[in-house]
Amino acid sequence: MSKGKHAGESVFDIERIREIVRLMEQHELVEVDLQQGDDRIKLNRGGVAPVYAAAPAAAQPAFAPAAAPAAAPAVPDNTITINAPMIGTFYSRANPDAEPFVQVGQTVTPDTIVCIVEAMKVFNEIPAECSGKVVEVLIQDQQAVDFGKPMFRIAPNA
Repeated sequence: MSKGKHAGESVFDIERIREIVRLMEQHELVEVDLQQGDDRIKLNRGGVAPVYAAAPAAAQPAFAPAAAPAAAPAVPDNTITINAPMIGTFYSRANPDAEPFVQVGQTVTPDTIVCIVEAMKVFNEIPAECSGKVVEVLIQDQQAVDFGKPMFRIAPNA
């Protein structure tokens, strides 16, 4: 197949990209990744800037690796993380005027609701599923989360 494609067939056609963005907003999709031959476009929303890239010919380090924060608080090794059970949007409170479900220092039980993850317009209450004290909230309110992303750090038996 020749590389000379019609503009309407390219994944980089601006109208096609606009339609994909509209569909992402309409269906609350967090990420779309399309590939056509050697060309690739990846759109990501939810607090992360969209990434547009052609497939790399060779790996080139463009940036220095991110260093761990120097002033990161010491976290005990025996903590448990509560991870996102699905892809969606993290909400720390039931509505904008409500108090957060949990805060640092609060004790939780397995049945304690720690947050809501909205996925496909369904608001899912997420229980702690463990007992202990909340030592760290790892996600900002209304931030997109992926499956398995740590949201809370809990010190058991606290």
